[in-house]
Amino acid sequence: MIYLDYAAATPIDEKVLVAMTPYFREQFFNPSASYLPARQVRADLDQARHSIAQIIGARPAEIVFTAGATESINLALAGMNGAILTTAIEHPAVLETAKSRGGKVLPVDKKGRIDLNNLEKELTDNVEIVSIGYANNEIGTVQPLKEIAAIISKVKEDRRERSVKTPLLFHSDASQAAGILDLNVARLGIDLLTLNAGKFYGPKQVGLLFVRAGVELKPLIRGGGQEMGLRSGTENVAGAIGLAKALEIAEKHRGSEVKRSQTLRDDLEKFLADEFPEIKINGDKKHRLPNLTNFFLPGLDGERAVFALDERGVMVATGSACAANKGTRSHVLTAIGLDEDLADGSLRISLGRPTTTDEIEEVKKILMGVLHEQRKFS
Repeated sequence: MIYLDYAAATPIDEKVLVAMTPYFREQFFNPSASYLPARQVRADLDQARHSIAQIIGARPAEIVFTAGATESINLALAGMNGAILTTAIEHPAVLETAKSRGGKVLPVDKKGRIDLNNLEKELTDNVEIVSIGYANNEIGTVQPLKEIAAIISKVKEDRRERSVKTPLLFHSDASQAAGILDLNVARLGIDLLTLNAGKFYGPKQVGLLFVRAGVELKPLIRGGGQEMGLRSGTENVAGAIGLAKALEIAEKHRGSEVKRSQTLRDDLEKFLADEFPEIKINGDKKHRLPNLTNFFLPGLDGERAVFALDERGVMVATGSACAANKGTRSHVLTAIGLDEDLADGSLRISLGRPTTTDEIEEVKKILMGVLHEQRKFS
């Protein structure tokens, strides 16, 4: 079996599992309790928060642990009083939350990049938060967060000069970026950042929200006041320890892994282009994740191809797991202007740390056979 859908889920790293294991049994104590073993667990939880903060250039008190990216996104957006601006290619957690608050969805170009001039025009005085994903999970397009932050900063200064009281915040879902892109929140110029441990070889249903000091949010879950009052409930200590360890490993190997995965991805794309000259890459070939390719082949039924590849032991996707689960067409591919046939004829292949050169060579042979077979069948 060859797994090439790492954008959907990653296996937990062995070192992460080892770091988490004691907190399921031996160190099971509630970190809010007052006796010594519980205080040690609290200290370990604080250390995990500190480690994460160091990696992303934040303060420990700015790290809020959540049950995954979806909760993190909802915490960042759902409590806003003013308007929300986002883009048409965001994760459903962003789009659905924005929709529930009457938010505005901005278009992207054919490469999946936001129009910065249009963004600035849309930053009217009632807009309170802009939510733009760092890297898209389907086509891999990377957004220019620093340039977006500069525009937002300019608009905020203009508001101050005109005594406009509406705050303006910048949130980014960086779930696909850990271990691949720079996560330093100061350099990126963002106020709120979402991470998802299940995307970088940590435990599923564990995430975080970076909340810049001074930013006021409304809690979704009320109770004992844990996580600086923003996420009540007994802390998932094992999950937090696992997230911190996974992020540490991802950051440590970021440089070498980016080069390695890009080499494998580019080699696969060259093979496909040589075999199928009419193939087209979806997204921005210059600004994209190094471990992901999303392509369409005229005359291909993507879903049928996924099943055929699965029968031969190769696991890929047509798009995001969320869309596949609903049986719907990719809203991302529609947003970048692909018609129904091309969107339905697209495949996404995403590589991970376990992916080897030998696997890619084997996949080339299997892909060639399946794609020829499926196009002939169609």
